[in-house]
Amino acid sequence: MESLLGFLDAQSQRRRRTSSFESLKRLGHISPAVYLTLCFALAFSALGVYLHILLNVGGALTTLGCMASIAGLLALPAAESQQRNRFALLMSAAFLQGASIGPLLQLALHFDPRILVTAFIGTAIAFACFSGAAILAKRREYLYLGALLSSGLSILLWLQFAASIFGHSSSTFMFELYFGLLVFLGYMVFDTQEIIERAHHGDMDYIKHALTLFTDFVAVFVRVLIIMMKNASEKKSEDERKRKKR
Repeated sequence: MESLLGFLDAQSQRRRRTSSFESLKRLGHISPAVYLTLCFALAFSALGVYLHILLNVGGALTTLGCMASIAGLLALPAAESQQRNRFALLMSAAFLQGASIGPLLQLALHFDPRILVTAFIGTAIAFACFSGAAILAKRREYLYLGALLSSGLSILLWLQFAASIFGHSSSTFMFELYFGLLVFLGYMVFDTQEIIERAHHGDMDYIKHALTLFTDFVAVFVRVLIIMMKNASEKKSEDERKRKKR
């Protein structure tokens, strides 16, 4: 019996080592260029925010320009001769995206700059954790989330459509924030594993993959920032009411 248990333990230990080895091998399926390009996109987005703070350029036009840049990037073939153009379009989209969310970030800076820093660091940590979970998980383990996340995104779109007609209530707005945060955190896991699967089949389009992760990062960051600002505003109002009562 002891020899049998020892044999089973040895087999289990060998399977764990094999599983860990396979997980580490999957790290090679994501090109370092994906995360390097993502860092460049985030830097250009920060430049867009800075330009808005200086010149107040963020608005509907920058949002439309961002969408046009993304559409142009996706329309170009992933050929070697088009890589510079596609990279330039990605940086343009990131820059215009930064300018588009510039008013929100400017408001956060005026309210409390620490909230902005905390929201960015928190988003970066969440991105690293969820992406790491997708990389180290079994192959295709989280791809089933795609249908659930698509349904969640559809619910968000319908809620926003209904709110544009009937108006927002505070409870509906908070539900959209938290539910949207949950959906896009799920997309971080799903998209990372989808990138791994595509790379496994030879799709090494790092620019398109970086665009996918960039949109996930910004979507989570904006929602985390709004939630933190709202909570800080409510706490500040409550403190002021307590001081007035005294």
